[in-house]
Amino acid sequence: MNSLTRRCVSILSTQLLVQQQKQQQLLPVFRSQLNNKAYSQWHWSKDNPNYHYHIRSALKRRFYQTTNTPQQQQQHTLYTNLKSTCSISTAVNMGSANCKEYSTTTSKRVEDGCAKPQDGTYQSTTECDMSEYTSAVEVCNIEDLQENEMKQFSFDADTKVLVIKQDGQITAIGNKCTHYGAPLHTGALGQGRVRCPWHGATFNTRTGDIEDFPGLDSLPCFMVRVENDGKVKLRAKRTDLEKNKRLKDMVKRDKTNKQCIVVIGGGPTAAVFVETLRQEGFTGRIVMLCREPCLPYDRIKLSKGLDFALDKLEFRTAEFYAQYGIETLVGVEASSVDTVAKKVHCSNGDEVKYDQLLIATGLSPRKPPVQGVDLKNVFTLRTYEDARSILGAITPETNLVCVGGSFIAMEVAASLVNKVKSVTVIFSGEYPFVLFGDAVGQLFYDLYREKGVIMKNQCSLSELYGNAEGFVNQVELNNGTKFPCDVVVLGTGSTYNTSFLENSGIHMNRDGSINTDMHLMTNVIDVYAGGDIANAPILANANQRGSIGHIQLAQYHGRVAALNMTGTIEDLRAVPFFFSTVFGKGIRYAGYGQYADVLIKGNLENFKFVAYFVDDHGNVVAVLTVGHDPVASQFAELLSQGKRLHRSHIEDGEDHLKWTHMLDEKKARVRCEC
Repeated sequence: MNSLTRRCVSILSTQLLVQQQKQQQLLPVFRSQLNNKAYSQWHWSKDNPNYHYHIRSALKRRFYQTTNTPQQQQQHTLYTNLKSTCSISTAVNMGSANCKEYSTTTSKRVEDGCAKPQDGTYQSTTECDMSEYTSAVEVCNIEDLQENEMKQFSFDADTKVLVIKQDGQITAIGNKCTHYGAPLHTGALGQGRVRCPWHGATFNTRTGDIEDFPGLDSLPCFMVRVENDGKVKLRAKRTDLEKNKRLKDMVKRDKTNKQCIVVIGGGPTAAVFVETLRQEGFTGRIVMLCREPCLPYDRIKLSKGLDFALDKLEFRTAEFYAQYGIETLVGVEASSVDTVAKKVHCSNGDEVKYDQLLIATGLSPRKPPVQGVDLKNVFTLRTYEDARSILGAITPETNLVCVGGSFIAMEVAASLVNKVKSVTVIFSGEYPFVLFGDAVGQLFYDLYREKGVIMKNQCSLSELYGNAEGFVNQVELNNGTKFPCDVVVLGTGSTYNTSFLENSGIHMNRDGSINTDMHLMTNVIDVYAGGDIANAPILANANQRGSIGHIQLAQYHGRVAALNMTGTIEDLRAVPFFFSTVFGKGIRYAGYGQYADVLIKGNLENFKFVAYFVDDHGNVVAVLTVGHDPVASQFAELLSQGKRLHRSHIEDGEDHLKWTHMLDEKKARVRCEC
């Protein structure tokens, strides 16, 4: 740490102490106000899960209101600037800061119509071993790109690179999404980031760092040099080039750091969470409790294939977690949490004391209250073991029944229809995928029938019958219909895995979900909730809370929780993005909210369309696309910028996609209080 940095840290510490003292002085005042009848409404009650949020927000507002003299305002500005400066200094050891670039020596921006830039020189604030990089390769000319444009170019015979021109600057990153390999040049370009056209993962265009999910790894970042004649030359780090992806720099465990952060859960939220902690420089103890007898894995593939090998599904290996000092307690779950003593009581009898805690325990499948659901060969699907059990029970002579009209049952039916004798789907609605509306639901209803799936709509499961050995062999519906079956897969909803938190002081809603603030903190200080169980603010729904079981949001929650635990104030800003594939038809769904009307643009019969879901006020709350990438990603990017799409943007003129030009319009982000 150099002298300037030490001085900044010293001054910052003083300012933080001043702020803390101010808050301590104000706290009794606000507590007395809370006990006053004038402040005794329910929303200020200690029984309200938002009690702590309101205190923190009120203290913050009161503190800012006290900085009304010029000297106080100057001190507050100094504090803010120093905090920003120190954050940058700390990031020097992180992955994003190690993505260096060539830049022009001129201080002027390279705008369209301006003179070409001066000859570039390599600039960096950190040491760099240039032997790790390739020689410079000319990929294009600066004139090949317009402002706010990205294009794919060849770096070598095996590597494509994404070159972006924004704000007059040229940057270059890998062009293949690190999730499932989608070509990013066909995605959505936002302000300083690019969004994957398939599943919505987002990458910073300057650093290649992953900022929204799904996925774990970041993109390679290329050094850029623009010559006097406009030639754009790139250099790549050889190791990143070989893998076509990059792991952000991570620190290792320092046993002199006695702090401990615990995450209860071994799913996608936990996987991103523990990595982000190390990427942000946390060197203390990290403990991850995994209820399943395996490490975190890509669960969403199970219903789409069932026959994946576990080592192909796991996000990271045991060696990876050991290398970075991340303790993984496999096959262990939390039996209770003591938030006063800050202890987690484990199912193996151990106790783990924590300084900060993330709860990300996910969901468990719900079985309907029907006679016979406990017979043999009646399954739910949530875990890898569930998938293996289903796969082991079916043969080419199996009569399979899937119960439910949502994604689990429908995906299982589509993946197994060619592996068994018959597949029957039972659901209560007129069409499956009720979230998509009648027109889209009927389209997929007809597709399933065309593929040989027997669709039993507008009915429900009444009873399951078994043989003498206890295996299911017959289904009865509520309309009295009976038919034979050999295997049943139940896709009939889920429950939150939060019952172990009773008497912990952590407020739970009646359904078991947990309310959080914009930073994922619960009503208990230092306790956070993320993933499926979090009833968290949703940007796409005016920051109203909701619980959403999508892997994209689950992984994003892991990142946000880790950032806030390590000192970065990070609000929730992700837009929910769901995806599925049935019979080769890729479904993308972005957004969230109640809708009153559905506008279909395109050709339904050819499975190439966009469905706009519009609320009572004419605002588009969600978009569904099939065969029309990257519209869903463009819509997600639009909402993430704080912009709104209205039905008038779609209905005016023949081109319903004119609204995509709104992505180029800059709008300052407004931080929301919650």
